[in-house]
Amino acid sequence: MLAQERYEYIIETLNRDCAVKVSKLIKELNVSIETIRRDLEHLEKEGVLQRVYGGAILKKVSVDKLSFDKREEEFRKEKIEIANIATRYISEGQSIALNDSTTNVEIAKNIRNKFTNLTVVTNSLVIATELANNKGIKVILAGGILDNKEYAFYGQLAQNILENFVVDRSFIGVGGVSLNRGISDYDFDTAQIQKIMMKTSKEVIILADSSKIENVSLTKVGHIDDVNLIITDSNINQNILDKYLKNGIEIICK
Repeated sequence: MLAQERYEYIIETLNRDCAVKVSKLIKELNVSIETIRRDLEHLEKEGVLQRVYGGAILKKVSVDKLSFDKREEEFRKEKIEIANIATRYISEGQSIALNDSTTNVEIAKNIRNKFTNLTVVTNSLVIATELANNKGIKVILAGGILDNKEYAFYGQLAQNILENFVVDRSFIGVGGVSLNRGISDYDFDTAQIQKIMMKTSKEVIILADSSKIENVSLTKVGHIDDVNLIITDSNINQNILDKYLKNGIEIICK
């Protein structure tokens, strides 16, 4: 079996099980322990996995979600940088969707005094409040069950409201982006909102700071091929950036 075939087998196993054992790989691939160790070292350098005692795990499978207030303070400089790039992809007269992400709050601050004819669909109370005083911006708030830690609406009612609209572009802040595992986030309710925004948008733009690129969160949102553009910050590793571009994924950081 060629090295590339082994890599693909290991990645497929990780995508399915989130972990692999060296002993199992030796048996299934019929190769030596030294070969498997070299393979895992190579894939770790590629950012696919993290080696652990006796095997490897999918790199950074995240299950914890900080509250909105705590997330707002994390990577603030990077979020502002991403929001400034994203704002360039908004034009007068457009309809856009902004999910309840702290990066999208920064976008709302940008567009508050910049546009006079815009429709914004959101499930975020913070974003709706941010835009409330601009008479030229029509805000459609997808109300539902208010999460008082996230200041956002979730649940079936919010989903039903979102499904009634088709927007020009959706800007979706997420918890993880991976070439192999796709788009992911921390919890089920958040992911349902993101899925609908992706489905009801003509163009999907994913917002993720560099710490979330090649990171996997708990809940699958969509495939990488469902996305038109990924916007990240300038701290992204150049090797990761090149890998995405070589795979035909449009990703920008400036």
